[in-house]
Amino acid sequence: MKLNHLALNHLAKTVVLGLAVLLASSAFASNKGSLQVVGDTLEVNGQQLAPGDYQLRWDGTGTNVEVSFMRGKKEIAKASAKVVAVDKPYAYDGAVVDHTGGKATISEVRFAGKNYALAIGTTEKAEMSASSSK
Repeated sequence: MKLNHLALNHLAKTVVLGLAVLLASSAFASNKGSLQVVGDTLEVNGQQLAPGDYQLRWDGTGTNVEVSFMRGKKEIAKASAKVVAVDKPYAYDGAVVDHTGGKATISEVRFAGKNYALAIGTTEKAEMSASSSK
């Protein structure tokens, strides 16, 4: 009887650990999106994104995150960003491109059906230092 109790206890611990790993991986899965670059090469944090499909993965605390632009398993670019709420989810994945200075630079990435976007190159720390220098 004692052996069965130990085996049952071990099984319960294994199930709890498995559920914790599953929940952690599903939480991480929500921190990703996709972006298709069409036509011209775009720039992110000084790094070039050639036309093609990219997976975006981000990690951070609160609204400040670090975004990786991945092509397959290779990281092509990395940038700081801020998760910003949008009033209405967008219909399509897309990017806002800034052409100031003769370069096509991604300033925001939007995701289909999501109530947030990523403002690239913007974090609370960067905003605070910009407002204090005014």
